[in-house]
Amino acid sequence: MTDDTPEQPQIYLVTPPEFELSTFPDRLAACLDAEEVACVRLALATHDEDRLSRAADALREVTHARDVALVIERHALLAERLGLDGVHLTDGARSVRAMRKELGDDAIIGAFCGTSRHDGMTAAEAGADYVSFGPVGVTALGDGTRAERDIFEWWSDMIEVPVVAEGALDEETVRSLWPVTDFFGIGEEIWTQDDAAAALTALLAAKP
Repeated sequence: MTDDTPEQPQIYLVTPPEFELSTFPDRLAACLDAEEVACVRLALATHDEDRLSRAADALREVTHARDVALVIERHALLAERLGLDGVHLTDGARSVRAMRKELGDDAIIGAFCGTSRHDGMTAAEAGADYVSFGPVGVTALGDGTRAERDIFEWWSDMIEVPVVAEGALDEETVRSLWPVTDFFGIGEEIWTQDDAAAALTALLAAKP
């Protein structure tokens, strides 16, 4: 996942924590065909290896046919075994260095760092390909802490590693963060809608 046009944020889709294998790949394909997407994150909540493997196989067919990277959340050792492009770590900077050693230089390694600038900088220094902050919008989940616009302003001024804005995005947040983020991580915002592809297009239409 590279950031060739920093002035134009790229789209990073995040799967729901649970989905039906019979229907979700088609919903994902519709989104990838509707908008240009840089990367997809398989973010199933399950720890069932067979379920994760079957989901990864199904989504890989969709993403790789469209030259879109596919990473898996947390389960780093499955990434290599399943032929995925990398891993999205959820423990800040703690695992980045070890995963880089395990998966090699070509793997995409991303780190979710909540609202912590320190964790973000540490992850970047440890070799993360991107750092994500969030949630950027208002949500009842978590402790109510938000990644405010100033963290993205500071990051885009100071750090070269790409940054992802994710969590509870809405049109106003997209408009506000558009000039200061490299990627928008979009998930439940569209999957809760009947037509996810149309919801994605509508959300991106909010750009300034």
